[in-house]
Amino acid sequence: MTLRINCWSGPRNISTSFMYAFGQRADTKVFDEPIYAHYLRVTGRQHPGRAEVLASQDPDGEAVVRDVILGDHPTTVVFFKQMAQHAVDLDLDFLKSCRNMLLIRDPERVVTSFAKNVPDVGVADTGLSIQVELLEAMLAAGEEPLVVDSAALLASPEPMLRLLCGRLGLPFDPAMLSWPAGPKPADGVWAKHWYASTHRSTGFEAGVPSTEPVPTYLRPVVAEARSLYERLVAYALAV
Repeated sequence: MTLRINCWSGPRNISTSFMYAFGQRADTKVFDEPIYAHYLRVTGRQHPGRAEVLASQDPDGEAVVRDVILGDHPTTVVFFKQMAQHAVDLDLDFLKSCRNMLLIRDPERVVTSFAKNVPDVGVADTGLSIQVELLEAMLAAGEEPLVVDSAALLASPEPMLRLLCGRLGLPFDPAMLSWPAGPKPADGVWAKHWYASTHRSTGFEAGVPSTEPVPTYLRPVVAEARSLYERLVAYALAV
């Protein structure tokens, strides 16, 4: 039985590091944002490297679900790094065949960082509204939501990963705590636009929290996103 894990994240989170952590497991194959091309096709959003992304993946989201997410794989665990905002114009019934977790970050930091590459960032770009929809669906189905706040993970990587693995029914693997610096085979073609700092990393590094102010024109976006984040963080795992 294949365990298929969707990690639904917002942008400018530590989702790539999370993918690298799971990629260190011998029992796991990882995929980087498999429905990114689908998202760009259906929304028309202009992202760095848009043409390359569309050429690198099947832009038919339903086909990706059928052939990749629900497809056959050589490992017992398959981890899909997913941007929550990519889940648009797509039948989400496949989620019933997967374990789904939500990776969140304070929207002030998400918006400020994302705006450097996509200046017209809006609440929809944060993925928070879709993450809340996924949360509500989990609750309605009687599931105990899996929500990880990136700040908590960075503060206590090993305890948080141990807790998460336990919730997923997986043994904790210490290999998840570190990885070699540099690009990885699983990286999408968009890595050169977004992954520079992650490629310098060799593990979950807390660092110094950013104090960069939110651009004035984006303060309404952060304010709108805040209530969505607060709904999610109430269910975040704690160690």
